[in-house]
Amino acid sequence: MANLKEIQRKIKSVSGTQKTTRAMKLVSTAKLRRTEELAKRSKVYANKLNMLLSDIANKIQHYKIGGLGEHKTFSLNDTPEVVDVIFVTADKGLCGGFNVQTIKAVKRLLATYKNDKVKVRLKAIGKKGIEYFRYNGLELIDESVGLSSAPDYKKAADFIRSSVEDFMKGKTDRVVIVHNGYVNMISQEMRIDQVLPVDVTMVPFDTAKATLLEIEAQDEEKMLEELVAKYVEYNMYYALIDSLAAEHSARMQAMDAATNNAKEMVKSLKVKFNKARQESITTELIEIISGVESMK
Repeated sequence: MANLKEIQRKIKSVSGTQKTTRAMKLVSTAKLRRTEELAKRSKVYANKLNMLLSDIANKIQHYKIGGLGEHKTFSLNDTPEVVDVIFVTADKGLCGGFNVQTIKAVKRLLATYKNDKVKVRLKAIGKKGIEYFRYNGLELIDESVGLSSAPDYKKAADFIRSSVEDFMKGKTDRVVIVHNGYVNMISQEMRIDQVLPVDVTMVPFDTAKATLLEIEAQDEEKMLEELVAKYVEYNMYYALIDSLAAEHSARMQAMDAATNNAKEMVKSLKVKFNKARQESITTELIEIISGVESMK
């Protein structure tokens, strides 16, 4: 009988877990729908901003405006000495391998730069990533908790501003953002984006298809600085939104799998309970029949 009570206790415990994971799945699904729509709108804006910057950069290089063709923002460096790596993880767990994938990507990047004898300055957004690198004794020169779970443009801009300033002053040679991005409701994708220097070679310059944008000589430097700042800040903000959508997607999948596993476990425990109860009944019947037979 004690065995039956233990199985009943396990069934009750697993059933309670199943209700919790189902509720967490529903919450993640609702959050994903809201974040997904925001991510789609933000992606459109980010793409337009990137196209505009590429168009301006190509015009500068094509027409040699004010000698800005060699501007640091667009001067690609194949042998960087110092690189800022900014990575985004979640503030919470229970989302499968979401955070682990980002951490592994950062570690691979660190190993690559180490082989090339490049100094890396790590900047972390998200409690899970911060805790991991702190535990493993790796230095973080900047960190932020709460920003990945509640993206804010001003805070994102403030966080990456020092990297932009150091790059423009020549203290660093490259700025890279690493995050786990949203693809759809069932998949995520690791994204490693170099935001500085800007690689405009991916967008070929075509005078026939170029915009009607005109650049005044006296405004070229100021305009370029403001546009680059906006470009980098918004890419940082978009990475946070993209990561948050992917986090909700990963957590929804993880909780769905946990709910299904709990359901199967309850089913297995009920079968075990029924077998144990049947064995108990059979044992009692044998004892009764044996007692009756001994009285004859």
